[in-house]
Amino acid sequence: MTEAKITTANMQTENTVWHNQQISKVQRAELKQQKPALLWYTGLSGSGKSTVANAVDALLFKLGCHSYLLDGDNVRHGLNGDLGFSDEARIENIRRISEVAKLFLDAGLVVSTAFISPFASDRALAKAKLEDGEFIEVFIDTPISICEQRDPKGLYKKARSGEIKDFTGIDSTYDVPTAPQIHVKTDSLSIAQCAEQIVAYLIDQSFISAEGFQPSSV
Repeated sequence: MTEAKITTANMQTENTVWHNQQISKVQRAELKQQKPALLWYTGLSGSGKSTVANAVDALLFKLGCHSYLLDGDNVRHGLNGDLGFSDEARIENIRRISEVAKLFLDAGLVVSTAFISPFASDRALAKAKLEDGEFIEVFIDTPISICEQRDPKGLYKKARSGEIKDFTGIDSTYDVPTAPQIHVKTDSLSIAQCAEQIVAYLIDQSFISAEGFQPSSV
């Protein structure tokens, strides 16, 4: 597939206007008895972002919360199927998903996005689209040596051999989060412990209720 030409310019025209909805974001959240939040998972390929995000989503479901997970690979099968992995394409990938995540927050959900999102500037732009406190950066901190040992897709091997270009952590930059709201170290915690750490944060910050939450491993 030929990658489409990317533009991040504002595409509003004089023929489009913003339509306010009768039911507000606050009303939708109150109905669900939770506060909207965006759990923005970031980390190297193979760090465990999708695995941890799925475990959190399952735990939230078990607790009766309304949530949704936007996985990086899944989104590239549809919405972002026209994008490659150049720096420009990565920026557009994050711009699109942040706009989609904002719509899910307007519906009152707790949203998870599991993307490498290597550039701090793009994560900052995603945060800027939301209300104060809604953006929760979750740094899945796994040493690159362990990511390479896991390498479920064989991507690091291909990147080391030059078969894949612009691979994050090898020949493309990854901006390590400097002050994430949640710092998860998957090399020292089980997946269950990682998920419980994140859900505990949501409870502590009053995004969701603690009712029914019984940590088994923290």
